[in-house]
Amino acid sequence: MNTFGRIFRIHIFGESHGDSVGVIIDGCPPGIKIKVEDFDFDLSRRKSGAKGTTPRKENDIPKIISGLYNNFTTGSPVTILFKNADTHSSDYNFRTHPRPGHADFVADKKYNLFNDDRGGGHFSGRITVGLVAAGVIAKKIIKETSIKAKLTEAGGSKNISKTVDEAVKSGDSIGGIIECTVKNIPTGLGEPFFDSVESLISHAVFSIPGIKGIEFGSGFDAAKMTGTEHNDLIINNKGKTKTNNAGGINGGITNGNDIFFRVAVKPTSLQVFHYGKKHLILFPESRKI
Repeated sequence: MNTFGRIFRIHIFGESHGDSVGVIIDGCPPGIKIKVEDFDFDLSRRKSGAKGTTPRKENDIPKIISGLYNNFTTGSPVTILFKNADTHSSDYNFRTHPRPGHADFVADKKYNLFNDDRGGGHFSGRITVGLVAAGVIAKKIIKETSIKAKLTEAGGSKNISKTVDEAVKSGDSIGGIIECTVKNIPTGLGEPFFDSVESLISHAVFSIPGIKGIEFGSGFDAAKMTGTEHNDLIINNKGKTKTNNAGGINGGITNGNDIFFRVAVKPTSLQVFHYGKKHLILFPESRKI
């Protein structure tokens, strides 16, 4: 479905080339001060413009149509709209030529061709602008906690700039690794088993198109370690550990150390037409979002 969360619940909506996309946030407490300018920093990080990214440019000015009065949340659902403007539907013909690696083919089958296929429709990365907006408000509620994410690898290389330049020159796409660190997190969050911290973070992360993997702490490297190597020695009565192979989580519950996880992002899908045994790459999916 398009809804995530229980206490702080978000519902995303819209299509890539529809009138608007956005998010409805239920469970937002009253009295949270919000201004349009509060969204600028996080929305700017999401926007295109860097080399190798989509040429689609949207203003992404949030329009808050409910749940806000005199710049404070009222306690009722907060609805945020983002108008779509830079749409070029004529660039797309995914009904007859679905993109490999994208949702075009399966969406047509699931919705019996009633789905809006322009720009990927509801499966487009464009929809993530609503997730970012919800995150801006969520960070105000948990303001003592710090969340930082950064790209640490692209195309299998830590020399990101050089690798992106090479991909742009070749006309191809590449994936990457993003690391996220959450600091000042309270001890004891999470509910075993199905609402463990790893389960809920993973659930939210995989709502982002293109994510193919996630690992916490030492992640898959843990399989190569011994128990002695992997143990995080507790060094004080607050639970601080010498190492953080657990990624700040034990038994699905936060242990007071930094939550640390990495996500793998696949290369952007390419539009490929096949002719017999040969194939011709026509263009990168440059306007996906």
